[in-house]
Amino acid sequence: MSAKGHAHPTLKVYFAVFAALMIFTALTVWAAFEHLGIWNTPVALAIAVTKATLVVLFFMHLRYSPRLTAVVLSSSLVWLVILFVITLSDYLSRPWLPIYNR
Repeated sequence: MSAKGHAHPTLKVYFAVFAALMIFTALTVWAAFEHLGIWNTPVALAIAVTKATLVVLFFMHLRYSPRLTAVVLSSSLVWLVILFVITLSDYLSRPWLPIYNR
């Protein structure tokens, strides 16, 4: 049997990811004060997803974990998307005007 060593990121990688997270945090603050119209929510969500991806990949060591962990994460994200689609289909299929005026 051959034992593989677990790959650990170097301190340089941690500092680079930390710097990227700080830049995205500053970008989040900037986006909060700018009026982007309809793009406010998509920009904020894109920044949040990017920061969450960096944290999961490097600080939670998903990048260096076995492939089964990536499969579990991917399947949970697919399930989350399915739940969002079901919820949104219910929400979007409702009438926008109330049936009864009280």
